[in-house]
Amino acid sequence: MLSLLFAGGMSIVIPMSAASQDMAAAAQDTTLQSTIEAGESSVEEPKRKLVKWNEFDGPFTTLRVGAGLLFDAATFVQDEANSKQFNLTPDMNLRDFRFLLKGRLKLKRSVTWSCGIMYDGASTSWLFRETGIMIAVPELWGNLFIGRTKEGYSLNKVMVGYAGWTMERATINDATIPILADGVKWLGYLPSRHLLWNIGWYHDWLSEGQSFSTYSSQFVVRIAAVPLLGESSGELLHIGFNGRYGEVYNHKLRLRSRPENFLSPYFVDTGEFPAVDSWTAGWEVYFRSGSLLLGTEYSLQKVHSPETGSPLFHGGDVVLSWLITGETRGYNTVGGYFRAISPTKTVFDSGPGAWEAVLRLSYIDLDSKTLNGGKFWRVTPMVNWHLSDNLRLEFAYGYGRLSRFDLVGGTQFFQSRIQMQL
Repeated sequence: MLSLLFAGGMSIVIPMSAASQDMAAAAQDTTLQSTIEAGESSVEEPKRKLVKWNEFDGPFTTLRVGAGLLFDAATFVQDEANSKQFNLTPDMNLRDFRFLLKGRLKLKRSVTWSCGIMYDGASTSWLFRETGIMIAVPELWGNLFIGRTKEGYSLNKVMVGYAGWTMERATINDATIPILADGVKWLGYLPSRHLLWNIGWYHDWLSEGQSFSTYSSQFVVRIAAVPLLGESSGELLHIGFNGRYGEVYNHKLRLRSRPENFLSPYFVDTGEFPAVDSWTAGWEVYFRSGSLLLGTEYSLQKVHSPETGSPLFHGGDVVLSWLITGETRGYNTVGGYFRAISPTKTVFDSGPGAWEAVLRLSYIDLDSKTLNGGKFWRVTPMVNWHLSDNLRLEFAYGYGRLSRFDLVGGTQFFQSRIQMQL
């Protein structure tokens, strides 16, 4: 018998024969899951090749050069109260531009690597993003990633940034979970049990001073079950739980988030406050049936801060996606997240591309104890036009209400984005 012990004392006991079967099945499945071969990259490799000159097969490693670009435009209609909270003006700007290098070392054991370099429109600077190596370890039913990557908390946060159904992730995730971290992550998968997990430990040896490095060290656990896997019918149920502990860097923490619009200021913001550490927990539930996808996530974060009364922050979202043209959004069973949309027939093949209608409701509450960071909710109907695997246009309308500065103000958001990737 073999016992796997997870955070909180939960254990799963597996007969050795089943464990051996899972080792082989996980190893086989890993070779098929190219989107996690070198971490959850911010540019997923399209199924259809736009060019062929970006791939190289060398004596020691393969090499693929990828790139991605996001360009945003937005305008706003504010009520009187919101105009007193913030002054919003129409704007357009580069959201981000990035290169991704990835490849596979020619070793007996599967070892892949990646290096991400991004120009960040917000800070107008070049940054290293997901960079490291992924080592297949079938003896541990999965892979080990060493380097800079996403912590592994939240399906929507783990997903490839260019594959999301909305323009930005949930406000609570942006406020409480750093986008990247440096460390080691174990990605495991038991096919016979439809069970997967990400367990990571991170430290700021290399990231100290980076904008995302708000913690000196953190430990993250994500466990998910996928009890329904009807590939022929496109039916899938994903149920996951997340846990996170982090020691705050320099004992100072600041939680803030934009209103799901890169061109807006931070609507909710606690300001900097003294903090020792924080505990974060949440759930994620997604159901996919053919072209329909329904999902929800919610998180709570307790911050150990005696000076402010140790506040509790929370928030989440609910999303409904419908692929009008009939495609089914792919799912990565090893990483436990959804993939980008691949149109059945692209516009460059005289087809309609893939049309996706999305409705999302999100909420965040950063008011607790002595801190008044604000409360904000937003509802967003939008349409995504996936012209091909490489080109996507997004059109969104949003209405949000912000409670802050002793005012409750409403904002209408009119947003568009062009997304290209290689």
